[in-house]
Amino acid sequence: MQKTMSGIASKLQHDRAKAQGIGSNAHSVKYLGQDYETLRQRCLECGQLFQDDNFEARPPSLGFKDLGPNSYKVRGVTWKRPTELCSNPQFIHGGASRTDICQGALGDCWLLAAIASLTLNKEVLARVVPPGQSFEEGYAGIFHFQFWQFGEVLERPAGEGLRQTERVLRGAVRGSTTEGFEDFTGGIAEVHELRKAGPHLFKIIQKALHRGSLLGCSIDITSSADSEAITSRKLVKGHAYSLTGAEQVEYGGEMLKLIRIRNPWGQVEWTGAWSDGSMEWRRISDEDRDRLRNRSEDGEFWMSFSDFLRQYSRVEICNLTPDALTDDEYQKWALSKFEGNWRRGSTAGGCRNYPNTFWTNPQFVIRLDEEDDDPDDGEEGCTFLVGVIQKNRRRMRKMGEDMHTIGFAIYEFQGQRSVHLNRSYFLRHGSKARSESFINLREVCSRFCLPPGEYLILPSTFEPNKNGDFCVRVFSEKQADFQELDDPVESHVEKIEITEDDVDDRFRNLFGQLAGQDCEISAFELRRILNKVVTKRKDIKTSGFSLATCRNMVNLLDEDGSGKLGLVEFKILWTKIERFLDLYREKDIDDSGHMTSLEMRMAVEDAGFSLNNSLHQIVVARYSDPDLTIDFDNFVGCLVRLETMFNSFKTLDKDGSGEVELTLVEWLNVSLL
Repeated sequence: MQKTMSGIASKLQHDRAKAQGIGSNAHSVKYLGQDYETLRQRCLECGQLFQDDNFEARPPSLGFKDLGPNSYKVRGVTWKRPTELCSNPQFIHGGASRTDICQGALGDCWLLAAIASLTLNKEVLARVVPPGQSFEEGYAGIFHFQFWQFGEVLERPAGEGLRQTERVLRGAVRGSTTEGFEDFTGGIAEVHELRKAGPHLFKIIQKALHRGSLLGCSIDITSSADSEAITSRKLVKGHAYSLTGAEQVEYGGEMLKLIRIRNPWGQVEWTGAWSDGSMEWRRISDEDRDRLRNRSEDGEFWMSFSDFLRQYSRVEICNLTPDALTDDEYQKWALSKFEGNWRRGSTAGGCRNYPNTFWTNPQFVIRLDEEDDDPDDGEEGCTFLVGVIQKNRRRMRKMGEDMHTIGFAIYEFQGQRSVHLNRSYFLRHGSKARSESFINLREVCSRFCLPPGEYLILPSTFEPNKNGDFCVRVFSEKQADFQELDDPVESHVEKIEITEDDVDDRFRNLFGQLAGQDCEISAFELRRILNKVVTKRKDIKTSGFSLATCRNMVNLLDEDGSGKLGLVEFKILWTKIERFLDLYREKDIDDSGHMTSLEMRMAVEDAGFSLNNSLHQIVVARYSDPDLTIDFDNFVGCLVRLETMFNSFKTLDKDGSGEVELTLVEWLNVSLL
């Protein structure tokens, strides 16, 4: 997809807004431009309850497939406000706790498990559900919430309409607890498969709870009939639980590890060892018993860590960002993050199975200087988590697309911080670590412990040439330096110095024949001349020079502003074109007569230009054909355009500061060249 000027301008504006703090909890992005206080005040002034025109109380708002307007699952749906369902509705009464969250008929245990864990941290809950909202003072039928989305916080005003139906929507809503965790908090979620749990998992869980992390766990199903089936020990398969505690007690002369779990149903509890009424509680100290034991049937229970590993399939941990935890009782991760994108033909290089293009992926370098404070967990080194989340892919479902298969690789970094590493580096160096797999999930995340040093992170799709946007985040136990590794934007094109005395008689005579009576060559004449030459060439493929390319060539060398080329100017241009031909043939490695986008990237560099990733993306979008090939006309047009733009900027940048300020008219004059 080609980038338009307006699209590029929008991205620049977005980047500037983020640099100013827009998208943080303190300065959230207004969803669709809706401002909660403005909308609420407007409703109060006119005496009407809020109705959201962007998310109407109509069947299409429920979904587009299983809950789409034509699905039998949504027949009979009506929309009601809470005041129509009970006489005295309460938004939150007496504070929120994990035992308030109970699941109904909807298959949304994953969401409720995330909400139950959210209530364990009042500070984090207040970020998602801003306080001071009620059905009493200032009630206008509108509430507001803050959600994290791909690196920024969105404030979402919401109408209070509820759907009610006689039909059961069980199984209609599906999701992931990790996604619920992340969308509430902006944290980074990791998944630990319990069948291959590492020796330090209990310690990891304890440290996660001490950091205020949100944790969930679940049991796999083996068939659709297993979904929410209850085992003989009262555990529910295919169901999302909250993990709320991890403690050790002295039992039988040894220290025993215990895990506390909660069922969002608010009932149906484990009946095995360490359940509410089990005899194991009688064999521990009164102090431990009073500290841990819970006798009520509220869906929360303890079990031994060994039973937990046997009975459950996985545990999910959402590690919170440092700004989510202002309370000093919590240990905090250090967070580093960057947004990036993969673009077909330029920065979508695919995984390491594609060595010719893998190196073109965006590259990020992280420096880990300090080891962890508590190496007694068995792993000395620097602990960090890497998460790569692909953005906005669910929006593509209506167009027949879905999640890309994504992952990342980590290399020991040995290079210059201002240079994008090339193909040869990755052929000479093996990866130091990588994501556990490439998978078509919204996010892949893995935990690592590596010696202090500098490491290179390359996020990618599995196959090359897949367009997508992503956010890469690193949570480290200690503060880490993290930056994108990209080439500087520079021009090292050698200026061709030619005087009239340097022009030989043969070329002078040729110019006289070509230029005609005015002794100058216009863009129209230049096009006719060049097309005569290139049509005779069998080693290059082109449909001929366009008038636009010829005008760009004239603009590059037209020093007197006549719109035409004199003898010396034409000689310089002719010399340039000969060099372009040599470079084109040299970089056309497969002798196809045209360039691939990858060959074009290397040719641009050999021509004397250093471009960053976003500019390489624009070059491909602007100058390549749909099959990602570049013919000679576009190749020349690109190099000439680049040289013209660098020259124009250098002329305007009188103090060499790297910045220029233009009026609207000046900007139009430069950009229209």
